[in-house]
Amino acid sequence: MVQARRVDDADLMLPGEFGAATRLSPKALRLYAAQGLLVPASTDPGSGYRRYHRDQISLGRLIGWLRMLDLPLARIAALLPLNAQARQAELRAWLAAQEIELQQRRELVEALDCTSRTTAGVPTLRSRPQRKLLCRERRVHIDELDGFIADAQEHIRARLRAVGSSDDGPALVHFHGFVTRDSDGPVEVAVPFNGSVEPVDDLRIRLSPAGTDAVLPVAEADAEFPMILHVYGVLEAWIDAHRLLCVGSPVEVRPGGNGAFLDVTYPVVPSEES
Repeated sequence: MVQARRVDDADLMLPGEFGAATRLSPKALRLYAAQGLLVPASTDPGSGYRRYHRDQISLGRLIGWLRMLDLPLARIAALLPLNAQARQAELRAWLAAQEIELQQRRELVEALDCTSRTTAGVPTLRSRPQRKLLCRERRVHIDELDGFIADAQEHIRARLRAVGSSDDGPALVHFHGFVTRDSDGPVEVAVPFNGSVEPVDDLRIRLSPAGTDAVLPVAEADAEFPMILHVYGVLEAWIDAHRLLCVGSPVEVRPGGNGAFLDVTYPVVPSEES
Protein backbone atom coordinates (compact mmCIF):
# COMPACT_ATOMS: atom_id res chain seq x y z
CA MET A 1 0.00 0.00 0.00
CA VAL A 2 1.44 3.37 -1.01
CA GLN A 3 1.20 6.20 1.51
CA ALA A 4 0.96 9.93 0.76
CA ARG A 5 4.21 11.84 1.26
CA ARG A 6 5.53 15.39 1.33
CA VAL A 7 7.40 16.38 -1.86
CA ASP A 8 8.55 19.43 -3.79
CA ASP A 9 5.91 21.08 -5.95
CA ALA A 10 8.10 20.66 -9.03
CA ASP A 11 7.66 16.87 -8.82
CA LEU A 12 3.88 17.00 -8.52
CA MET A 13 1.38 16.35 -11.29
CA LEU A 14 -2.29 17.19 -11.60
CA PRO A 15 -4.61 14.18 -11.78
CA GLY A 16 -5.26 14.88 -15.45
CA GLU A 17 -1.55 14.95 -16.22
CA PHE A 18 -0.91 11.85 -14.17
CA GLY A 19 -3.85 10.06 -15.78
CA ALA A 20 -2.54 10.87 -19.25
CA ALA A 21 0.90 9.51 -18.33
CA THR A 22 -0.49 6.29 -16.86
CA ARG A 23 -3.59 5.90 -19.07
CA LEU A 24 -5.74 5.73 -15.95
CA SER A 25 -9.14 7.41 -15.97
CA PRO A 26 -10.24 9.87 -13.26
CA LYS A 27 -12.67 7.23 -12.02
CA ALA A 28 -9.88 4.65 -11.77
CA LEU A 29 -7.61 7.08 -9.93
CA ARG A 30 -10.33 7.82 -7.38
CA LEU A 31 -10.98 4.10 -6.90
CA TYR A 32 -7.32 3.19 -6.48
CA ALA A 33 -6.84 6.07 -4.03
CA ALA A 34 -9.85 4.93 -1.98
CA GLN A 35 -8.50 1.37 -1.92
CA GLY A 36 -5.03 2.49 -0.89
CA LEU A 37 -3.39 1.19 -4.06
CA LEU A 38 -2.32 4.56 -5.49
CA VAL A 39 -2.65 7.32 -2.91
CA PRO A 40 -1.97 10.89 -4.13
CA ALA A 41 1.37 12.21 -2.94
CA SER A 42 -0.25 15.44 -1.80
CA THR A 43 -3.77 16.59 -1.00
CA ASP A 44 -4.57 20.23 -0.23
CA PRO A 45 -6.44 20.25 3.09
CA GLY A 46 -8.51 23.27 2.08
CA SER A 47 -9.46 22.63 -1.52
CA GLY A 48 -9.02 18.86 -1.57
CA TYR A 49 -6.98 19.12 -4.77
CA ARG A 50 -4.88 16.02 -5.30
CA ARG A 51 -1.39 15.79 -6.76
CA TYR A 52 0.63 12.77 -7.80
CA HIS A 53 4.41 12.43 -7.79
CA ARG A 54 6.27 11.64 -10.99
CA ASP A 55 7.83 8.63 -9.29
CA GLN A 56 4.32 7.12 -8.99
CA ILE A 57 3.92 6.82 -12.76
CA SER A 58 5.51 3.37 -12.91
CA LEU A 59 3.24 2.20 -10.08
CA GLY A 60 0.18 3.55 -11.86
CA ARG A 61 1.15 1.79 -15.08
CA LEU A 62 1.74 -1.46 -13.20
CA ILE A 63 -1.71 -1.29 -11.62
CA GLY A 64 -3.20 -0.66 -15.06
CA TRP A 65 -1.46 -3.72 -16.47
CA LEU A 66 -2.62 -5.90 -13.59
CA ARG A 67 -6.18 -4.69 -14.01
CA MET A 68 -5.99 -5.72 -17.68
CA LEU A 69 -5.59 -9.27 -16.35
CA ASP A 70 -8.95 -8.80 -14.60
CA LEU A 71 -7.32 -9.32 -11.22
CA PRO A 72 -9.38 -8.20 -8.22
CA LEU A 73 -8.11 -5.17 -6.35
CA ALA A 74 -7.35 -7.20 -3.24
CA ARG A 75 -5.01 -9.47 -5.20
CA ILE A 76 -3.36 -6.47 -6.85
CA ALA A 77 -2.77 -4.97 -3.39
CA ALA A 78 -0.96 -8.17 -2.38
CA LEU A 79 1.20 -8.12 -5.52
CA LEU A 80 2.34 -4.50 -5.42
CA PRO A 81 4.78 -4.78 -2.47
CA LEU A 82 6.58 -7.76 -4.09
CA ASN A 83 9.78 -7.40 -6.07
CA ALA A 84 9.56 -8.03 -9.81
CA GLN A 85 10.76 -11.64 -9.58
CA ALA A 86 8.34 -12.62 -6.82
CA ARG A 87 5.46 -10.82 -8.53
CA GLN A 88 6.13 -12.66 -11.78
CA ALA A 89 6.18 -16.00 -9.95
CA GLU A 90 2.82 -15.21 -8.35
CA LEU A 91 1.36 -14.21 -11.71
CA ARG A 92 2.60 -17.39 -13.39
CA ALA A 93 1.02 -19.48 -10.63
CA TRP A 94 -2.24 -17.56 -11.04
CA LEU A 95 -2.11 -18.07 -14.81
CA ALA A 96 -1.57 -21.82 -14.39
CA ALA A 97 -4.64 -21.99 -12.12
CA GLN A 98 -6.64 -20.05 -14.70
CA GLU A 99 -5.60 -22.50 -17.44
CA ILE A 100 -6.67 -25.45 -15.30
CA GLU A 101 -10.03 -23.81 -14.64
CA LEU A 102 -10.48 -23.08 -18.35
CA GLN A 103 -9.72 -26.71 -19.21
CA GLN A 104 -12.27 -27.87 -16.65
CA ARG A 105 -14.87 -25.56 -18.16
CA ARG A 106 -14.01 -26.85 -21.63
CA GLU A 107 -14.52 -30.43 -20.44
CA LEU A 108 -17.85 -29.46 -18.91
CA VAL A 109 -19.03 -27.84 -22.15
CA GLU A 110 -18.08 -30.98 -24.07
CA ALA A 111 -19.83 -33.21 -21.53
CA LEU A 112 -23.05 -31.22 -21.87
CA ASP A 113 -23.04 -31.40 -25.68
CA CYS A 114 -25.89 -33.83 -26.21
CA THR A 115 -25.50 -33.71 -30.02
CA SER A 116 -22.01 -35.24 -30.10
CA ARG A 117 -22.33 -38.14 -27.64
CA THR A 118 -24.52 -41.17 -27.18
CA THR A 119 -24.91 -43.52 -24.23
CA ALA A 120 -24.46 -47.27 -24.35
CA GLY A 121 -27.61 -47.91 -22.32
CA VAL A 122 -31.29 -47.17 -22.89
CA PRO A 123 -33.48 -45.55 -20.20
CA THR A 124 -36.15 -47.78 -18.66
CA LEU A 125 -38.47 -47.84 -15.67
CA ARG A 126 -37.79 -50.19 -12.76
CA SER A 127 -39.72 -50.96 -9.60
CA ARG A 128 -37.96 -50.10 -6.34
CA PRO A 129 -38.83 -52.18 -3.26
CA GLN A 130 -39.12 -50.77 0.21
CA ARG A 131 -35.86 -51.38 2.04
CA LYS A 132 -33.89 -50.49 5.12
CA LEU A 133 -30.63 -48.66 4.49
CA LEU A 134 -27.51 -48.25 6.59
CA CYS A 135 -26.10 -44.88 5.55
CA ARG A 136 -23.24 -42.43 5.90
CA GLU A 137 -23.49 -38.85 4.60
CA ARG A 138 -20.90 -36.12 4.03
CA ARG A 139 -20.37 -33.00 1.95
CA VAL A 140 -17.66 -33.64 -0.67
CA HIS A 141 -16.16 -32.09 -3.78
CA ILE A 142 -15.83 -34.20 -6.92
CA ASP A 143 -12.15 -34.94 -6.27
CA GLU A 144 -13.10 -36.42 -2.89
CA LEU A 145 -16.09 -38.41 -4.13
CA ASP A 146 -14.52 -41.77 -5.04
CA GLY A 147 -12.52 -41.89 -1.82
CA PHE A 148 -15.59 -41.11 0.28
CA ILE A 149 -17.70 -43.72 -1.50
CA ALA A 150 -15.05 -46.41 -1.02
CA ASP A 151 -14.47 -45.53 2.65
CA ALA A 152 -18.18 -45.28 3.45
CA GLN A 153 -18.93 -48.59 1.75
CA GLU A 154 -16.22 -50.38 3.70
CA HIS A 155 -17.37 -48.90 7.00
CA ILE A 156 -21.02 -49.77 6.33
CA ARG A 157 -20.31 -53.30 5.12
CA ALA A 158 -17.98 -53.96 8.04
CA ARG A 159 -20.75 -52.95 10.43
CA LEU A 160 -23.24 -55.24 8.70
CA ARG A 161 -20.78 -58.16 8.84
CA ALA A 162 -20.14 -57.48 12.52
CA VAL A 163 -23.81 -58.09 13.38
CA GLY A 164 -24.18 -61.08 11.07
CA SER A 165 -26.21 -59.25 8.41
CA SER A 166 -25.64 -59.71 4.69
CA ASP A 167 -23.44 -57.00 3.23
CA ASP A 168 -23.50 -57.99 -0.45
CA GLY A 169 -26.12 -55.49 -1.62
CA PRO A 170 -25.17 -52.74 -4.08
CA ALA A 171 -24.00 -49.39 -2.85
CA LEU A 172 -26.60 -46.66 -3.34
CA VAL A 173 -24.98 -43.24 -3.74
CA HIS A 174 -27.53 -40.47 -3.21
CA PHE A 175 -26.66 -37.03 -4.54
CA HIS A 176 -28.63 -34.51 -2.49
CA GLY A 177 -26.92 -31.54 -4.16
CA PHE A 178 -24.49 -30.65 -6.92
CA VAL A 179 -21.05 -32.20 -6.50
CA THR A 180 -18.43 -30.47 -8.64
CA ARG A 181 -14.90 -29.18 -8.29
CA ASP A 182 -16.32 -25.98 -6.79
CA SER A 183 -19.42 -27.24 -4.97
CA ASP A 184 -19.26 -29.63 -2.01
CA GLY A 185 -22.69 -31.17 -2.25
CA PRO A 186 -24.13 -33.59 0.32
CA VAL A 187 -23.60 -37.22 -0.70
CA GLU A 188 -25.17 -40.18 1.08
CA VAL A 189 -23.78 -43.70 0.65
CA ALA A 190 -26.16 -46.48 1.67
CA VAL A 191 -26.30 -50.28 1.62
CA PRO A 192 -29.65 -52.11 1.95
CA PHE A 193 -29.90 -54.76 4.67
CA ASN A 194 -32.30 -57.10 6.46
CA GLY A 195 -32.58 -57.73 10.15
CA SER A 196 -31.54 -55.45 12.98
CA VAL A 197 -28.45 -53.25 13.13
CA GLU A 198 -27.44 -50.80 15.83
CA PRO A 199 -25.76 -47.86 14.06
CA VAL A 200 -22.39 -46.67 15.34
CA ASP A 201 -20.15 -43.65 14.74
CA ASP A 202 -21.72 -41.47 12.02
CA LEU A 203 -23.82 -44.26 10.52
CA ARG A 204 -27.59 -44.01 10.55
CA ILE A 205 -30.56 -46.12 9.50
CA ARG A 206 -33.45 -44.96 7.36
CA LEU A 207 -36.33 -46.56 5.51
CA SER A 208 -36.43 -46.10 1.74
CA PRO A 209 -40.00 -46.31 0.41
CA ALA A 210 -41.11 -48.44 -2.52
CA GLY A 211 -41.63 -46.73 -5.84
CA THR A 212 -40.52 -46.47 -9.44
CA ASP A 213 -37.13 -45.41 -10.78
CA ALA A 214 -36.11 -44.15 -14.18
CA VAL A 215 -32.85 -46.00 -14.86
CA LEU A 216 -30.00 -45.54 -17.31
CA PRO A 217 -27.12 -48.07 -17.25
CA VAL A 218 -23.66 -46.53 -17.52
CA ALA A 219 -20.52 -48.08 -18.95
CA GLU A 220 -17.25 -47.50 -17.09
CA ALA A 221 -15.97 -45.28 -19.91
CA ASP A 222 -18.88 -42.87 -19.35
CA ALA A 223 -18.78 -42.89 -15.54
CA GLU A 224 -16.01 -40.34 -15.00
CA PHE A 225 -16.70 -36.70 -14.21
CA PRO A 226 -17.53 -34.58 -16.13
CA MET A 227 -18.69 -37.00 -18.87
CA ILE A 228 -21.22 -38.62 -16.56
CA LEU A 229 -23.12 -35.31 -16.57
CA HIS A 230 -24.09 -36.17 -20.14
CA VAL A 231 -25.67 -39.38 -18.84
CA TYR A 232 -27.72 -37.40 -16.33
CA GLY A 233 -28.80 -35.06 -19.12
CA VAL A 234 -29.94 -37.95 -21.33
CA LEU A 235 -31.95 -39.53 -18.52
CA GLU A 236 -33.52 -36.22 -17.48
CA ALA A 237 -34.54 -35.52 -21.09
CA TRP A 238 -36.09 -39.00 -21.32
CA ILE A 239 -38.01 -38.41 -18.09
CA ASP A 240 -39.37 -35.11 -19.43
CA ALA A 241 -40.28 -36.66 -22.79
CA HIS A 242 -42.29 -39.39 -21.04
CA ARG A 243 -44.12 -36.86 -18.89
CA LEU A 244 -42.67 -38.13 -15.65
CA LEU A 245 -41.66 -36.08 -12.64
CA CYS A 246 -38.60 -36.56 -10.46
CA VAL A 247 -39.64 -36.82 -6.82
CA GLY A 248 -36.26 -37.18 -5.15
CA SER A 249 -32.52 -36.97 -5.47
CA PRO A 250 -30.69 -38.99 -8.13
CA VAL A 251 -29.06 -42.22 -7.00
CA GLU A 252 -26.15 -44.08 -8.55
CA VAL A 253 -26.43 -47.83 -8.00
CA ARG A 254 -22.96 -49.41 -7.86
CA PRO A 255 -22.61 -51.87 -9.50
CA GLY A 256 -25.49 -51.50 -11.92
CA GLY A 257 -27.76 -54.22 -13.23
CA ASN A 258 -26.98 -56.61 -16.08
CA GLY A 259 -23.26 -56.01 -15.92
CA ALA A 260 -23.39 -52.20 -16.06
CA PHE A 261 -20.62 -50.36 -14.21
CA LEU A 262 -23.35 -48.35 -12.48
CA ASP A 263 -26.96 -47.27 -12.95
CA VAL A 264 -28.05 -43.65 -12.76
CA THR A 265 -31.58 -43.57 -11.33
CA TYR A 266 -34.23 -40.99 -10.49
CA PRO A 267 -37.34 -41.72 -8.42
CA VAL A 268 -40.27 -40.72 -10.63
CA VAL A 269 -44.05 -40.61 -10.78
CA PRO A 270 -46.41 -39.86 -13.69
CA SER A 271 -46.98 -36.13 -13.91
CA GLU A 272 -50.70 -36.42 -13.10
CA GLU A 273 -49.84 -38.00 -9.72
CA SER A 274 -47.76 -35.05 -8.56
